[in-house]
Amino acid sequence: MDLIRQILFKMENHSRGGAPSNLEIEGDYTPDQIGYHVWLLGDAGLMKVSDATSMASAAPQAIPINLTWEGHVFIAAAGNDSIWAHAKEKAKCVGCALSLGVFKQLLDSLVKHQLRI
Repeated sequence: MDLIRQILFKMENHSRGGAPSNLEIEGDYTPDQIGYHVWLLGDAGLMKVSDATSMASAAPQAIPINLTWEGHVFIAAAGNDSIWAHAKEKAKCVGCALSLGVFKQLLDSLVKHQLRI
């Protein structure tokens, strides 16, 4: 989930509002990992992407184009470091990997709780 968050932040902070020409993410991530997570973000509807999967690809790959409205909504919920940490901790308690959709619902719930909605 941290890689997805970093990719979305990188996209949101890009000056042209679209994708940077070279999506570099800090950390120990390979270009294949980044490309696959960009593909997942496209599949989840958080980002518009261009499929870059080839016969040589180990997994689906994509190139980012721009964030969708849902991508911006996700970033708004994920932007608070304490809410993000709390969501990750709750996800660990479940004992299994959560889908991106379920994790987004968890973030939304924590934001609403913090706002007392």
